[in-house]
Amino acid sequence: MTEELLRTAGVRAGYVPSVDVLRDLDFAVDAGQSVGVLAPNGGGKTTLFRTLLGELTPRAGDVTLDAPVAAVPQGDHARLDFPVTALDVTLMGAYARTPWYRRIAKADRERAEAALERVGMADRRDARYGTLSGGQRRRVLIARALLQDARILLLDEPFAGVDRTSEERILHVLDELVAEGRALLIATHDVEQARRWDRVLCLNGRQVAFGPPADTLTAPILRETYGAELVVVGDGDGEEAICAPHHDCGGH
Repeated sequence: MTEELLRTAGVRAGYVPSVDVLRDLDFAVDAGQSVGVLAPNGGGKTTLFRTLLGELTPRAGDVTLDAPVAAVPQGDHARLDFPVTALDVTLMGAYARTPWYRRIAKADRERAEAALERVGMADRRDARYGTLSGGQRRRVLIARALLQDARILLLDEPFAGVDRTSEERILHVLDELVAEGRALLIATHDVEQARRWDRVLCLNGRQVAFGPPADTLTAPILRETYGAELVVVGDGDGEEAICAPHHDCGGH
């Protein structure tokens, strides 16, 4: 039997009274399932993630979470010249369960080192966070989320601006997390990459579609999702290569 970790039903959310930024959310995610989230700029991806994290209360509908949630942001808001190491940033994942008057437990330090090992950053554990590349910092943020014991991970464009080594390592780690029974929501503008996930959620101020990639990554649904931002390139045989904004279509 499948284990449902997340469900939304008739959810509407926004920041200003009577103004919905996102509406008609009605989807469920099971343990061991990966979901690509496609949306244009301002389409509701941030609102979705803030609602699932409990930072934003829905104005209507229900959000049911049967497991802890953690976010992996596209970038950290910390100043890059602040003197913290990769290990220090990872250990931030244990702060919520550590009383202010106690030091981080030895067990959490060991788990933090194991998390860095898992994302291929053990050899940079003592490196200053601000000196790491964008892809390396992204891997450290994933290690931090792992330390939070979250079974639902929200990843905001984890592959944006990362080098090939980091991309391959992140993909490997995400596959492992899915195999462990975690649920992943992965925001991306890369339509082709979205085909590798189990489900795709398309947003544009509302839920446009949710389902397997074969059913959702179609020209009509992507046009409804991205509107004028969508790039459609003919290949000379009557077929169409679909490309979302901020993604290079040259390889299609």
